[in-house]
Amino acid sequence: MKISYTVLWILLIPAFCVAQTGSITGKIEAKGQNVTYATVILKGTKWGASTDEKGKYVIYSVPPGKYGLIVSAIGYKPLEVTVTITENTQTVQDLVIEEVNATLNEVVVTATRSQRRRLESPVAVNVLDSRTFNLTQSNTLSEGLCFQPGLRMETDCQTCNYTQLRMNGLGGSYSQILINSRPVFTSLMSLYGLEQIPANMIDRVEVVRGGGSVLYGSSAIAGTVNIITKEPKESSYTLSNTSSVIGGTATDHFINANVNTINDEQNAGISFFGSFRDRQSYDANKDGFSELSKLNNNSFGFNTFFKPDAYNKLELNGWSIYELRHGGNRLDKPADQADQAEYRIHNILVGGLNFDHQSKDGNSSYSLYAAAQNSKRTHYTGFDQADGWGNTHNYTFQGGFLFNYTLNDFIGGRNNFTLGTEHIHESVFDEIKAYNFLVDQKTDLTGLFIQSDWDVTPVLTILSGIRANKHNNVSSPIFTPRISAVYKLGTTTQFRGSYARGFKAPQAFETDLHIAFASGGISLVQVSPDLKEETSNSFNASVDFNKANEKMIFGFTFDGFYTRLQDAFVLEELGTDAQGNQQLLRKNGGNSTVKGITLEGRINYSQIFQMETGLTFQRSQYDDPVSWSSEFDGTRQYLRTPETYGYYVLTLLPQNRFTAAFSGVITGPMKVPHFGGAPSVPEDILITSPTFVENNLKLAYKFTLSKIEKDLQLSAGVQNIFNAYQSDFDSGKTRDSNYVYGPARPRTIYVGLKFGLL
Repeated sequence: MKISYTVLWILLIPAFCVAQTGSITGKIEAKGQNVTYATVILKGTKWGASTDEKGKYVIYSVPPGKYGLIVSAIGYKPLEVTVTITENTQTVQDLVIEEVNATLNEVVVTATRSQRRRLESPVAVNVLDSRTFNLTQSNTLSEGLCFQPGLRMETDCQTCNYTQLRMNGLGGSYSQILINSRPVFTSLMSLYGLEQIPANMIDRVEVVRGGGSVLYGSSAIAGTVNIITKEPKESSYTLSNTSSVIGGTATDHFINANVNTINDEQNAGISFFGSFRDRQSYDANKDGFSELSKLNNNSFGFNTFFKPDAYNKLELNGWSIYELRHGGNRLDKPADQADQAEYRIHNILVGGLNFDHQSKDGNSSYSLYAAAQNSKRTHYTGFDQADGWGNTHNYTFQGGFLFNYTLNDFIGGRNNFTLGTEHIHESVFDEIKAYNFLVDQKTDLTGLFIQSDWDVTPVLTILSGIRANKHNNVSSPIFTPRISAVYKLGTTTQFRGSYARGFKAPQAFETDLHIAFASGGISLVQVSPDLKEETSNSFNASVDFNKANEKMIFGFTFDGFYTRLQDAFVLEELGTDAQGNQQLLRKNGGNSTVKGITLEGRINYSQIFQMETGLTFQRSQYDDPVSWSSEFDGTRQYLRTPETYGYYVLTLLPQNRFTAAFSGVITGPMKVPHFGGAPSVPEDILITSPTFVENNLKLAYKFTLSKIEKDLQLSAGVQNIFNAYQSDFDSGKTRDSNYVYGPARPRTIYVGLKFGLL
């Protein structure tokens, strides 16, 4: 009998132990949104769990007692609360966590035209926000874009300093720039527009590398950059000033202002921004001709919304840019009195209107939208008081309709279907009578697209779609399919793969149609009458790993890309005309291939330091040599395209009053054409540029003025600390103005002040 009681007692011990435990459950949210894949642990124990797609978690079999409950997630501040577990009871602990200044798991819209958490998107999306603009002292969009993986900003003219964005080894005309998801940022605007857009108007920039034509039309072969302007979230204002000294001689002043107001009901608000810039010209080689042009810029804009109820939203935005840009010599005189000069006055207006409706059950929504831009430009490009005056007028209009419908039980999963149609009209008129230069073209592009965003299982999502495009310069409709998928391995790892077919229509104006100086004359580009569309097939594959614990967030991304171009656009030299001006022909070449890998790394340790970095290795080659000069055989290698480039941003104490930020941009060697005609350059040559590493430092300290509940931040820093700058600029009026490479500015010292809600 004693043995029986002993056996019974032994058998009851596990049940008794189980009876002495409890559990805890709850939901994790941030700004009203479910936080998926958050890690929830009881501090100092083995017990923990992860949130599901609804933000819910459950931790079972926890002994009674008091514990520290820690929640950590990519893109959010860790949160610790005290919880009490009692036996045989399920404790409910719902928590709201705060987004940290990180972009790993923001809500993004560019890849799918609907809201998706970044880590759940079947297409990889990178986000550039105001935090990075501030840490790197990037006052304009062009200065900030180089701090993104796979992107490189390039300055292409020594006289006017026009820039282009290169993505995944392709030129600027292969990247589509969107304003609030609308493709009204034209090729003409891209010559100077990326430098004209001030950072203080931008809420964030979403970057999708690889073909995106199925969603947005033509010219998204390399990728898409979506500039999303600031929307009011609370009533506030911010004023800032930055003053710089470039190369020890030229000054550059920025004044920015932001004012936001929102009503008590939170259903209406407006955000204003204004920016003023005044930059002196900079002469690097002391020959009397500028390497950085004189620049005056005024920008003003607004973004407003109104929600009549919970299911409807109306948005209106607009902004204007006035800019005067003057490069060459004798900059204190009219442009046509110079030995060599480029002079530009831009007046640009951009606006958009958007109406969104969502059904009460949340399963369907639609959008009606329209956007437009109007650019007028007076310009001069000439030698020795020549009559090189010209005028440009470029306007664009886009209108469209987008419908989303969600099936919550679609073959065992959830599918969001998107159907839409849109039309884009663009007109370009650009004329310089003295050079018989004329571009006068109107283009119309109509698109119809359908897309399926299918959550097949909780760990597998497939995005597929096709767009039919009808362009008035292309005889037949062009179909651009796309398919992407993401597989989520646990809460830390995502595998992605995608294919997209893209096209680029014969455009009236591209970055390579810029008029430059060379050989004592100007360089004019003709468009072949037989120019036809260029098509592409793009493949991407990536691995994204991110892990968060109570003290550290770290991760990496490995992305491989391969793009095959058919009938690629190329420039070939034809010789000179009777006036000695260089003649170039834009035509279809053969096929070409761009391929490579991009590596990204990131780490944040207890808000003590934070590091983000990216490095791209790539190769771009034509199948057959392209003759860049009439004096030499052609080359298969893409010109002005380095095989290695990257960036880093290292921040110490990113959430403290004092912040130190180190940043840098790496540009590897590349082949650069140098046309003869300048002193000591008797004939055309092809040079290999050196490697440039541009390093920057910014120090900032924030004071809180408690009586008025406002912040004051003082900052100072150095850009291009070691003066990594081109040392062999051409000199004199016969210089090849396109012979420019490397960082956009020499060593620059600056101080700044910012006041308001920071």
